[in-house]
Amino acid sequence: MEALADGMLVELAQKGNKKAFATLLERHYQPIYNLAFRWCRIQQDAEEIAQEVCIKLVKALINYRGEAAFSSWLYGITLNTARDFQRKKRGRDKREQVAENLDQFQTNEENPEQALISSLIRRCIALLPDTLRMAVLLVHGQGLNHKQAGNAQQCAEGTISWRLSEARKQLSKCLNRGDLS
Repeated sequence: MEALADGMLVELAQKGNKKAFATLLERHYQPIYNLAFRWCRIQQDAEEIAQEVCIKLVKALINYRGEAAFSSWLYGITLNTARDFQRKKRGRDKREQVAENLDQFQTNEENPEQALISSLIRRCIALLPDTLRMAVLLVHGQGLNHKQAGNAQQCAEGTISWRLSEARKQLSKCLNRGDLS
């Protein structure tokens, strides 16, 4: 089963083949977890989000029509699940929560000045509106191209380009302020 392409595995899984479904989960669990972790920066939360995506996938798989790559479609489910998870978690503003979580994240930067810049960039990314932050995470964090990111966010490729441009403007303003307000 491991040698089969995602499309074939999806077809088999949609017909009830449990081994095909298990192979899909094995193949895509790490990218699901990685995206969830990039979103929330808390290992336990990322694990819960990834598990929730796997549960949702059981029901959602029947709706996959192959209009986009399976991985792009799955990224969309993962991002929606991550957003829903954060909305449910605690009553405080989710942007403040993400910023606090990113503040606690240790960098691998040896240069203290570069570590500070990296921390500021992460905090500014955390303050972006959801749609802009998702575009940044998909393209720069997951390495998707604009078309794939558009499929994951269920929008046009041009919309992703605009969101990234807007994110750059907002990140520049945030970094220039330095106060992250």
